[in-house]
Amino acid sequence: MHNHLRVISGMRPTGRLHIGHYHGVIKNWVNLQYEHECYFMAADLHALISDYENTKNMEDDIYEMVIDWLACGVDPSQAIIFIQSHVPEHTQLYALLSMITPLSWLERVPSYKEHLENAVSKETDTYGCLGYPLLQSADILLYNANIIPVGEDQVAHVELTREVARRFNHIYGRELGFEDKARETIKKLGSKKSELYQDLLIRYQQNGDDEALIKARFLLTDAINLSLGEKERLFAFLENKSKVILTEPQALVSDTPKIVGIDGQKMSKSFNNTIVLREDIDSISKKIRAMPTDPARIRRDDPGDPAKCPVWQLHQIYSSPDTKQWVQNGCVSAGIGCLECKAPVIESIYAEQTGFIENAKQYKDDLNLIKNILADGAEKAAEVASETIAEVKQVMNIDY
Repeated sequence: MHNHLRVISGMRPTGRLHIGHYHGVIKNWVNLQYEHECYFMAADLHALISDYENTKNMEDDIYEMVIDWLACGVDPSQAIIFIQSHVPEHTQLYALLSMITPLSWLERVPSYKEHLENAVSKETDTYGCLGYPLLQSADILLYNANIIPVGEDQVAHVELTREVARRFNHIYGRELGFEDKARETIKKLGSKKSELYQDLLIRYQQNGDDEALIKARFLLTDAINLSLGEKERLFAFLENKSKVILTEPQALVSDTPKIVGIDGQKMSKSFNNTIVLREDIDSISKKIRAMPTDPARIRRDDPGDPAKCPVWQLHQIYSSPDTKQWVQNGCVSAGIGCLECKAPVIESIYAEQTGFIENAKQYKDDLNLIKNILADGAEKAAEVASETIAEVKQVMNIDY
């Protein structure tokens, strides 16, 4: 049973996922799906920001990525899985939010500044690149998500989303004739409860009586003859606040382990140093066996320092305490060689991948299963998204 918190997260389909994606993101998703209402999105529109000329394999990349998610334990009976572009409300909200978002807010996003510094040509300096943090905000606000699982480098994007939501609510949060509608709604409480509500309202707003606020909230919660929207209106009137249209999300900064690549750098597709999900044993073994180790261990009998060895970082993820102790002792004493040290890592990674390969088989054999999951997910996501767009258009007075 999910509680009332909602999570949204996504990945760009830009090629095969690797073990860094699993330990850094997907593993966290698998845990979150049993705790909260989760939406996991194949962010194909975001992929266009950097690869707008290379879209030939986009569909296949989406299917392969989603197969990886499912193989790793993301469960379509627990989470809603969909393709971003299959829910057109994403681009609708993006366009509407772009009308109220100051340009300076987008220009100051760290990832945009970094992109400008690293851009290899002016062709990559596009409006889509500037606006993609706002598209991320639209992705989040469309579902009124409460929790956004991110790494440290994405916290600024969540903060931008909070600012956009706050600005939108400030501009449009009070419907036309809010006070008059609120006073009409008060009458629906009945004479005695209306009188009590107004007394509590005065005691709270004029005297700061917190107990009066609590009593008024209980009064509204128990009012069976008011709709949810009418209750929200009187809650807002009571606390002298604007109506909240878009929810300000909170960043859930995950403690993601650094996954080292086979060249000793951070694992990344751009460095071509990955171990992809569902990779075969021969390929895994070849890559790990070729990994650099402590440069001080030139010969077999040279003692080493695990802290200076990239393979040791993989042991931190994949090895038991006993194995790590064996590696530690054997390395500093030169009791084991580097190939011996690598053997348990190869075995553990392959054992993990074997499970993923087996889990993925049913989807690889029948791609219609993936298509049905994504179609069902898009339908469910659209139900929530359409409600948000309808409310946004209503408060913006463009629902004619």
